Amino acid sequence: MEQKLSLLRNIVAYVLFFGILATVIRFAYVVTTIGESCNLYNFCFFKNNVVPQSNPHNHLYASREWDKAVHFYSSIFQDMISKGYLSPHSKSLCVEAPNGHEVFALKKIGVEDSIGIFRKAAKPLVIRGEDDRIPFDDNTFDFIFSGAARIEMSARPFDFASEIVRALKPQGFAVFHVKANDTYSLNSFLELFHSCKLIKVLDIDGFNPSMPYIREIVLKKANHGYRKMPGDDSKNCSFQAHKRELVQKAEPLIEEEPLKPWITLKRNIKNVKYFSSMVDISFKNRYVYIDVGARNYGSSIRSWFMKQYPKQGKSFHIYAIEADKAFHKQYASKKKVVTLLPYAAWVRNETLSFEINDGPAPEKVNKTKNKGRGMGRIQPVKSSRGESNSEVNEIQGFDFAEWLKNTFTKRDFVVIKMDVEGTEFDLIPKLFETGAICLIDEIFLECHYNRWQRCCPGQRSTKYKKHYRHCLELFTSLRKNGVLVHQWW
Repeated sequence: MEQKLSLLRNIVAYVLFFGILATVIRFAYVVTTIGESCNLYNFCFFKNNVVPQSNPHNHLYASREWDKAVHFYSSIFQDMISKGYLSPHSKSLCVEAPNGHEVFALKKIGVEDSIGIFRKAAKPLVIRGEDDRIPFDDNTFDFIFSGAARIEMSARPFDFASEIVRALKPQGFAVFHVKANDTYSLNSFLELFHSCKLIKVLDIDGFNPSMPYIREIVLKKANHGYRKMPGDDSKNCSFQAHKRELVQKAEPLIEEEPLKPWITLKRNIKNVKYFSSMVDISFKNRYVYIDVGARNYGSSIRSWFMKQYPKQGKSFHIYAIEADKAFHKQYASKKKVVTLLPYAAWVRNETLSFEINDGPAPEKVNKTKNKGRGMGRIQPVKSSRGESNSEVNEIQGFDFAEWLKNTFTKRDFVVIKMDVEGTEFDLIPKLFETGAICLIDEIFLECHYNRWQRCCPGQRSTKYKKHYRHCLELFTSLRKNGVLVHQWW
């Protein structure tokens, strides 16, 4: 009898041991391996506790910084509930939430169906996911939040925006916290979200010294895809009021013709107020510099744009448009940096006569490293005897305006330097006519006219028929249409 009781006690002990072991394994699997809240499968040792004690990020949850961030976001989301943008029943996503402050705050105020994504998981609040590849199906979430200026820091803001719109349900709300607070950046931001309606813009105080001021932007997804933006089909840039306001802050044009333009205009570059020094350009899809009449790589691409133009840390794709074959070879080693278009920018696609004037013979160009190479012009200058006084070649011209329209959009940030030996009086009107001018944010334009000659005091150049007043008219028309143009030398 005593042996039977001992056996029974052993059996009960083994059952209890394996029961406890199974319970511990199940808990560890649910909370640690799956990484969900402890309410998953209605199984939890710690009621209503969304932060398991075994979480490797547990030290964060007890810190003063954590409490401060959670308090801030809780207040933000409570306000969203009061405004009707969020409800306790909203399925919510926080994009680029490295520590999960935002997710914790949502759960704290009762929005239980919330999750965050970041490239490195911080379970159970944050799972692994990229901002340009959100790991959820289309039309999944009622509410999406992205804070801490994450969209500004993204290398692919257009893809970031597209993924948020894709994952958001129609009539759902997306809320962003950004640093940029100028009108230009707001318009650039909205151009990323063509299928959303702007609901609210509010400037608030931040909680973090790295972002003391925040611009809060609330968007609502439309029922049907694409939402037409003002000026989408317009050839008139007058709708770009935010750009015209910026132009008013630019350095004044030199209205009186300089007696020594080669000195005055070169000095004027020190007064230039660059576009990117006045506004935030973070919300652009691509960043582009186009050098029209580039000559050699060191002429203005390396010596000026690469070294002096303020890029706000953005990587610019560079296009060099140069018809003179003498300069083409040196671009062969720069293919990763520069895309060469070996043609002449023109108003249509056609074969042209291209003149190189006042320079050394072509065979001497390599010896002088192109420094003595004459300037190229589409219209040849004739001598008094009716013969060309310079080297003339046939080159291919291309429709510059159409190329711009087919290659770039208003979501791109486009900077152009144009030095085309008088052809600007053909190209600029065509840009206006086609609406391609609206794609350009900033131009550095050398305008060619019958300027005073350096060699011969009191004498004007006979190479160009235009006068300085024609140049001023050209600059003024560009600025009136919201294009920030600077006088180049």
